Amino acid sequence: MNTDLQEIYNRFAATYEINRNLFDVSNIFDEFYRVLNLPTGKLLDLGCGAGEPFARWFVERSWDVTGVDFSSQMLELAQNYVPQMNAICADICEVEFGKSTFDAITAIYSLFHVPRKRHLDLFCKWQQWLRPGGKVLFTYATREYTGQEEFDGVKEFLGEQLFYSHDSETALMEKLHQSGLAVQTAIKREIGGERFLWVTATNE
Repeated sequence: MNTDLQEIYNRFAATYEINRNLFDVSNIFDEFYRVLNLPTGKLLDLGCGAGEPFARWFVERSWDVTGVDFSSQMLELAQNYVPQMNAICADICEVEFGKSTFDAITAIYSLFHVPRKRHLDLFCKWQQWLRPGGKVLFTYATREYTGQEEFDGVKEFLGEQLFYSHDSETALMEKLHQSGLAVQTAIKREIGGERFLWVTATNE
């Protein structure tokens, strides 16, 4: 576990209310929900933070949501914002679930804080945790954000130095293929002044 990153996100919790509306991703929620084509189901939100807007958006549509985050302070906020969410305080690389447990998995603004050498293992876990036909949505850092095709280092965010890690887009797609996840869309979107790759994939 990256304890420095954990401490930073615990500090972010103190100013969360001020910054909570910086990123409007409502249109992405709508798109992903339509693609899922399920009235209700089970969602795993990795790096859920305070549980909004994503976990709360699904809870409001009667989904059973499990959120995982290593920041205890963020999860305390989640108890206020989304008390219905099953919150687990853990590293998203270490948590375990049973095979075919979830209809959907999301990792919004979290995967790029995990060292890229661990991404393939995570993708393989996601493939196992998803039911057949289940889908995943995640954000990924690219050269547009870090200035490099491959990156392991720190970038400034809200006054803090955060660790970021990513492969080239070609290597990312190869790792997803190796894991058994089939990429459906990979779109670069600029939200809140930041440009990331938003990827959806399915467990075929």
